[in-house]
Amino acid sequence: MRKQFVRLTATFVLVLLSQLSFAESKKIGILVFDGVLTSDVTAPLEVFGVASRKTWFSDYTPIVINVVNKASVTTEEGLSLNSPYWIGNAPELDVLIVPSSYDMDPLIKNISLIQFIKNTAKNAEWMASNCSGSFLLGKAGLLNGLKATTWAGGEKELARTFPNVKVQYDQNVVIDGNVITSNGSLVSYQAALALLAKITSTAKADEVAEALQYQRFSKTKYVF
Repeated sequence: MRKQFVRLTATFVLVLLSQLSFAESKKIGILVFDGVLTSDVTAPLEVFGVASRKTWFSDYTPIVINVVNKASVTTEEGLSLNSPYWIGNAPELDVLIVPSSYDMDPLIKNISLIQFIKNTAKNAEWMASNCSGSFLLGKAGLLNGLKATTWAGGEKELARTFPNVKVQYDQNVVIDGNVITSNGSLVSYQAALALLAKITSTAKADEVAEALQYQRFSKTKYVF
C-alpha cells in the first residue's frame, strides 16, 4: 500500500511539474528597436503586465525582444528599454506584437527581422501590430487577403504598398482571423485590451481595464 501511495504521489508531482512547465512557456513578445514609438510598446506591456499578475493569466509573460543583438534600445521619446532577448535567441512565442517607428524603411529592409516575423507566425496564436508596424506584417505576407489598418492617415499608403490587403479606413482596431492591427499611440491600449479579451474573455479584459482606469479616459469599446 505504501509503495502504491509513493507511486501515486510521484505521478501527481510529475503531472504538476509538467503543467507548471507548460504554464511558464507562454510568452507575449513585443519587438523593440532604436527609435520605436514608446506608447506602442508600453501600452501592451502595461495591459499584459497587469493581466499576468492575475491568477487567470499567470501562465503568460510579456517580454520585449530586440531586433538587434544588444542589451537595450532607446525609444523615439528617449526611454531606455532593456531586454535579454533579441530575434536571434528569442523563445517560441504565443503572441507577437510589432510596434512602429517614424522611419520604417530600415526595418522593412531587414531580411532577418522579416524572416523572424514569418517564422513566429507559423506557430503563434496571435499576431498584432500598432501604427506602421502593420507594414512589417505586410512585408512578411501576413496581411494578404485580410482586413487591416495602420496609423490614422496612413491607410492609403498601406493600400498602395500592399494591394492584396483589405485596408480599413477610420477604424482604430481591426481584427481578422488571428491578426490584430491598430492605429497605435493611445489606441495601443484599446488594441491590447481587445487582444486580451480574445485570449481570455470580455469579463477578464474588463477587470484589467478597470485596474488601468481605462473607462475614466475613454468610452471607446475594446471588445469586437
